[in-house]
Amino acid sequence: MSKVWQGHVIEGTRFVVPASGVTPRHVLCAVGVGLDPEVISRVVEEAGAGDFTLDLDEFQREPDPRMREAFEAAVASRRITGVDGFGDDDWAAVDAHDSVAYILSPPISQATGLDVSRRALAVTAALLANGATAVKNESSGVACGRERWLALASEAEAAENVEDFVGALVQAWVVPVIDDGEVYYSCGMHLLGEADVELAPVRTAAPEPELVLEWVTTVEVAGYYLLIEQPEHGIQNGEGFRITPDDSRWIMNRVECERFEDDDFFHNPYGYWRLTPAARDPRRRARLKRRNPRTTLGARRRR
Repeated sequence: MSKVWQGHVIEGTRFVVPASGVTPRHVLCAVGVGLDPEVISRVVEEAGAGDFTLDLDEFQREPDPRMREAFEAAVASRRITGVDGFGDDDWAAVDAHDSVAYILSPPISQATGLDVSRRALAVTAALLANGATAVKNESSGVACGRERWLALASEAEAAENVEDFVGALVQAWVVPVIDDGEVYYSCGMHLLGEADVELAPVRTAAPEPELVLEWVTTVEVAGYYLLIEQPEHGIQNGEGFRITPDDSRWIMNRVECERFEDDDFFHNPYGYWRLTPAARDPRRRARLKRRNPRTTLGARRRR
């Protein structure tokens, strides 16, 4: 059982004060051929409205042999639910790179998560238009193909409602569902200023595909609920959640992020909303029966 979350909830709001004091940030890894740090610095500053910076200490003027494995792990992490458009040209770009740049966003608070993540997409698109050939996010282990990154940046910029805007950011920065054999969990919600979601089903030896699909969908929908429909006063431990009246009911409790150390880029200081099965109502019908290869930046999170 995960440890109860140790932070402080600001009464009457959805905002919290984590116990760890760690502040999330985007760390973008861009590879290319002959990347010019002066050009990258200028592009990043302009696209990021002055708040994004090139990490000159980590700039590499030689190929990094870890990149193929890191991009493979990043693409595979979203295989359950995501289509990231990573094609042959994108793999060729990773293999042909001879320079690597790491770009740092400003620290992210719950109030600024969506805005900073929107600008991170704009920075990604600008990098790809100015010499970078492939990009991944060190802070959630996400990689998209070039055309997919550009499409998501356009979607976020052109979004006319919060659903489309948040949808583009989630598709860009969040691994919606990972199955570790015990629970299903998301990774990357800290970049949008929210807790991640983990679902702890009652496991069977071979659950029906329809049941697995329900679990996966529940984790995804719960993430969108936190970002779009969560009440202004927040969620209380013990509240129930279900997608529709006919779906399984889950009980929500906030727990600590113990999956990643608090200096790991993937660590979520806002914790996880853990979903556990609610007691079955007999009146209802029966239901259908720590090396991290996605991270290559040498230094851990800067506090």
